[in-house]
Amino acid sequence: MIAEAGYHKDEPIVVGLQRRDNAPAFHAQGLTARREKLSDTTTIYAASLSKQITAACVALLVQEGALDLESALSRWLPQLPSWADDIRLRQLLHHTAALPADRDIDAKMAGDANRTSQGVIQALTRFPALPGRPGGDYAYSNAGYVCLAAAAARAAGQPIPDFARDRLFAPLSMSDTLFWAGPAPAPPGAAPLSPERPAPLSLGDGGVWTTAGDLLRWSQALNTDELGLSALMHTPGRLDDGTPIGYAWGIGVRSHAGHRVYRHGGGWPGLRAMQARLPDLGWSIVFLAIADDTERRTVLLDLLLDAVVTEGE
Repeated sequence: MIAEAGYHKDEPIVVGLQRRDNAPAFHAQGLTARREKLSDTTTIYAASLSKQITAACVALLVQEGALDLESALSRWLPQLPSWADDIRLRQLLHHTAALPADRDIDAKMAGDANRTSQGVIQALTRFPALPGRPGGDYAYSNAGYVCLAAAAARAAGQPIPDFARDRLFAPLSMSDTLFWAGPAPAPPGAAPLSPERPAPLSLGDGGVWTTAGDLLRWSQALNTDELGLSALMHTPGRLDDGTPIGYAWGIGVRSHAGHRVYRHGGGWPGLRAMQARLPDLGWSIVFLAIADDTERRTVLLDLLLDAVVTEGE
């Protein structure tokens, strides 16, 4: 299936599958930029797969009463302009906050080559108004999740890397997973991305480095509701007029052959990532390609979904 999706046998990609409590199965091929063999224990940048982990931190704080999704963004980030009074945290979760487009934010960050969280938030202060009405439309926003992580950190009273480590990664024995804010472009021992386009250092929209093994562990924990968060995190968002959208808590909501699929992709120059789960069949699928700038991942995911659905039936 990897070959059918268009990946050559020497291209670096690791794929993992697991059904319920069966042992996970992995296929890894190719070398990292350090000429090391890629494996299910190689630490790799997760890109936007980080959003569901940010959302899980928020879910924990909501359940504990430390964070109110109806609170205004301005409560948590008072340095933002007055438009932050009109944005609710739930709108950040579901990409309906009407924040400026990421490309426009990036254009105001020319001096922040590392794209840090501080840089993203500082760039937002330079917009006198929002381009739309919060709650009116869905528009995917990396900056929204940077703001969400900053709000969660303030509510938790500790940096988001520490909170995620203590409340998510340690309980699930995900010892090779962490939020990384630098100053180096990658954690020690991780598979580096291109030195011309290293991974950004912002947290919330990205920032998580993990392995295929840990990512499967995370996926199966959500499938079995091990953290007590899955019902909340699987709840799709709505526009303010009640229109449902196909995006839950850092997770896209789709279907395949009649089965509910929770999925999300991640991308950065030289990286493509994908995670998909079918809780009713007990399946999780993850893959990470570290020299890929194409969309072959969508072809591979469809092939894998076809296979696990057939196996499940």
